[in-house]
Amino acid sequence: MAGRVAGGATVAFRPSGSSMVPLIRSRQRVVVAPVDASKLEVGDIVLARVAGTVYLHLVSSVDPARKRVQISNNRGRVNGWTSHDRVFGICVAVDGVARSGALAKARAADASGSA
Repeated sequence: MAGRVAGGATVAFRPSGSSMVPLIRSRQRVVVAPVDASKLEVGDIVLARVAGTVYLHLVSSVDPARKRVQISNNRGRVNGWTSHDRVFGICVAVDGVARSGALAKARAADASGSA
């Protein structure tokens, strides 16, 4: 998925796991669009690579001067910092419900939500 999003595609998939409950429950359908990482804010859900692992997790801190964000799950575990170029996409919808403000941070290439 990360490769497709990094290549400019908006994708839909059903991630598994409980680290993002109640924002995302296991196997709920999410739509992830390519992102303009410079627009990210705390609370955005992103698809990002941190220390070799790809996560669909929260932005928990932003460091615009160093062009990086901190990624965490929704249970208080911090995964670490990652650079803007390793943030592939932003979650724009969960089970058909739009994430407020997320679409405005998507790159214009394909933010339609189709997959």
